[in-house]
Amino acid sequence: MDKRLREVLEGKGENYILPFFWQHGEEEEVLRDEMKRINESGIGAVCVEARPHPDFAGPLWWRDMDIIMDEARQRGMRVWVLDDAHFPTGFANGHIRDKYHEKGKKYLTIKSIDADGPLKDGAFFVGDWLNRFDWMNAGEKLYMDDELFAVVATRRSEEGEGVDGTLIDMTSKVCDGILYWDLPEGPWRIFTIIITRSWGGNPDYINIIDADSVRVLIDAVHEPHYVRYKEDFGGTFAGFFSDEPSFGNTKGFNFDESIGRKNMVLPWSKDVEVLLKKEFGSEFKRLLPCLWSNAVERTWEVRYKYMNIVSWLYSKNFAGQIGEWCKKHNVEYIGHVIEDQNVHARLGCGAGHFFRALWGQHMSGIDVIGQQVLPRFVNYTNPPLGQGPDNEFFHFGLSKLGSSLGHIDPKKKGRTICEIFGASGWASGVKLNKWMVDHVLVRGINHIVPHAFSAKEFPDRDCPPHFYARGRNPQFRYFKHLMEYTNRMCHLLNGGLHIAPVAVLYHAEAEWSGEYMYFQKPAHRLANSQIDHDILPSDIFSNMDAYNAGFGDGKLYVNGEAYRCLVIPYSQNITKDLAQFIANAKGFEVIFINDLPEGICGEPDPVRSRAILEDLKDCRVTNLESLAEELRSLGIYDISLSDEEPYLRYYHYRRGDTDIYMFFNEHPVNHINTIVSLKSEGKLFLYNAFDNKLVPLNGNKEGNTTSLLLKLSCYESAVIISGEVDNDFFSELTAVKLIEAYKNHKEAIIEGKWKVSLAASLEYPDFTREFVLDNLVNMSSPDYFPDFSGTFRYITEFNMDIQPDKAVIELGRVFEVADVQINGQSAGIRICPPYSFDIGRLLKLGVNTLQIDVTNTLIREVRDPMSTNMAIDPSGLLGPVKIRYNMGTDLEV
Repeated sequence: MDKRLREVLEGKGENYILPFFWQHGEEEEVLRDEMKRINESGIGAVCVEARPHPDFAGPLWWRDMDIIMDEARQRGMRVWVLDDAHFPTGFANGHIRDKYHEKGKKYLTIKSIDADGPLKDGAFFVGDWLNRFDWMNAGEKLYMDDELFAVVATRRSEEGEGVDGTLIDMTSKVCDGILYWDLPEGPWRIFTIIITRSWGGNPDYINIIDADSVRVLIDAVHEPHYVRYKEDFGGTFAGFFSDEPSFGNTKGFNFDESIGRKNMVLPWSKDVEVLLKKEFGSEFKRLLPCLWSNAVERTWEVRYKYMNIVSWLYSKNFAGQIGEWCKKHNVEYIGHVIEDQNVHARLGCGAGHFFRALWGQHMSGIDVIGQQVLPRFVNYTNPPLGQGPDNEFFHFGLSKLGSSLGHIDPKKKGRTICEIFGASGWASGVKLNKWMVDHVLVRGINHIVPHAFSAKEFPDRDCPPHFYARGRNPQFRYFKHLMEYTNRMCHLLNGGLHIAPVAVLYHAEAEWSGEYMYFQKPAHRLANSQIDHDILPSDIFSNMDAYNAGFGDGKLYVNGEAYRCLVIPYSQNITKDLAQFIANAKGFEVIFINDLPEGICGEPDPVRSRAILEDLKDCRVTNLESLAEELRSLGIYDISLSDEEPYLRYYHYRRGDTDIYMFFNEHPVNHINTIVSLKSEGKLFLYNAFDNKLVPLNGNKEGNTTSLLLKLSCYESAVIISGEVDNDFFSELTAVKLIEAYKNHKEAIIEGKWKVSLAASLEYPDFTREFVLDNLVNMSSPDYFPDFSGTFRYITEFNMDIQPDKAVIELGRVFEVADVQINGQSAGIRICPPYSFDIGRLLKLGVNTLQIDVTNTLIREVRDPMSTNMAIDPSGLLGPVKIRYNMGTDLEV
């Protein structure tokens, strides 16, 4: 029997949850109480965040950390620390601003002068751009150490916007900031390229591509924590969390900073200069305008090589350096970058290249916050009026990016974290939280960072929801059920191997070097057709050893993963190493979307490009609409369904001889009823992680394939396990599933009067305001309690004229947590659909008493702005409530 399955069934699984715990300098009693509440929720770790704390790494901070560490030691919990005073990581607790401003960010910027020749003895004041106080930057810090780096001239096209490709390095003709030049005939453009610290974003932040600058962050944050908690490092003190570090060359959170497609200052350091000079030799200054202007046919070559350099410097000098420091000090380094709106492959608030940016960390990581994934947006790819989030990326790209890196990087050990729930508003409760957890689990995420516990007095208006909310969140007593479910699922989905037949190429290099297609486009089609996949960077083909990668038996092996096909979204250019792999990997399926590539990234000679690509001319080419059909015709799939189910997701995980299949219905309303066929050699079992029960399954077996009926309500997930299981762990098949198998069963709707009472969070379990309802209604309607957040208790009676051995009660529409008792005994708790409960053992002949507690979210009491773009659910029990029970023991054949 699988060891981890045994452990979850015995309640011995490990902890995979580390929620943010926000600090504001609260009293000791409050901090200890909050740690208690976190631990009692079934959580074994915290990630302490200093963003709102008034004294990070100062006396008050150490007082608070000592309290948290003491509670953690006593409770057997672990502590992570978010590694800076402010968000995002890179502020270095103010050390750049206050002590080492010369080690701060540097940028490369460009200005231009247009002139028409001929003009003999011309003079151009190119140096006047230096240290120029721009009225748009009034009030912002300016450093007076700009450096004139290069001056380049080019003929301007007749339209005035483009240039004709002639680039002339004029730097040597500059004297005291003035370019002296006999301007030839025709229209000309003169580029002035400047190294500056004043014209970009976040001047008080580290230069993330400069090793000495990054060391300021380590000295300001990591070292002081090591000095104070050295004995706990590797034990109670688990490590550090970086939150959304970025290049920060532009201000704010703009997501269109794609190289060459936006005019912006660019990240710079001495290393960038050295490496560009190595690439281009003495002409590298002459080619710099290509980073901004479509100057010559080598434009994309220069942009590609620049992005290649800065993204690797980010990887080495930032994440790599911090990761090595953490490894040396026996702790781990985790976190995530900003991935939103495809900025993961861009500059600005991005980190240039998702896989490189996180390569130095010990787990992969993403965040899903701010309503980025919601049930109503699944398969909805176009935001209204062209505004809002790229739903296709968030639903079909984001989690797959994270889990793919967790799968393929050996140091990650298959682990991927997800910061989740934050900034969703008080309209989001455990029902939506459960949907979100399943959304990321079924895509391969297996560590969760709930956002957030806040010790601040209620209401803290900072990015709700807050799970305890100083006792004011009425759903908090049910939060532990979600956390226990999450830990069981994460324990089951760790320590093994993900099984997927397809790899999809990551598009970053293609974006840097020409026209391209986002990787999530084919990923979306594959997900809707239940063809699982990972996202792979081109770097694998440049350094196979780093990924434990190789090729054989018609498969690409990467860190144990075995892919039978590589899907390449349209890319005008691909890397040389990828092209050579494809040419040499005979028998391995490669499918290009829409067209074959035209060239090689960074290769200036089109003749050489065509020669390298020659062996690719016979590769398959298809369009997005035909991709899934093409793969299934080739036998490249893992499971199959009897019907099209575009809202069904699955995840296949293998550990030893045990195969685990997770299925999840992402549709917010509709149910799924289909036949699923699995390639299974062993016995099959259904595992219910919420109730922690395991039951045997029967299916139609043909060879190594077994077919099963899969029925899932909206919001419902299921785990099917193939392998050997000890009989001691079997549970009885729940009535919810079994009743439907009886030839004869009855159902009765519970009608009549309901006695209703209310209890707010701080009042519970004392109920007041008792009244009687003849019919079930929305309790948040204007005629009832539109401003009430808390628990509604419903009590009624019904009569049973037989004593069934199997019975189930179905509550119909519920908003949103249901806690059911029959005759004073608990029938269970449900935090999301299906609201069905096994009650056969609780029924008696004659009169039975039914009590249903229904708890809504805090949105009725606290109307936060983050919930304004969500549909707000009704409240209470809306039914219809019915009982279904068996009339005999004959089962359907």
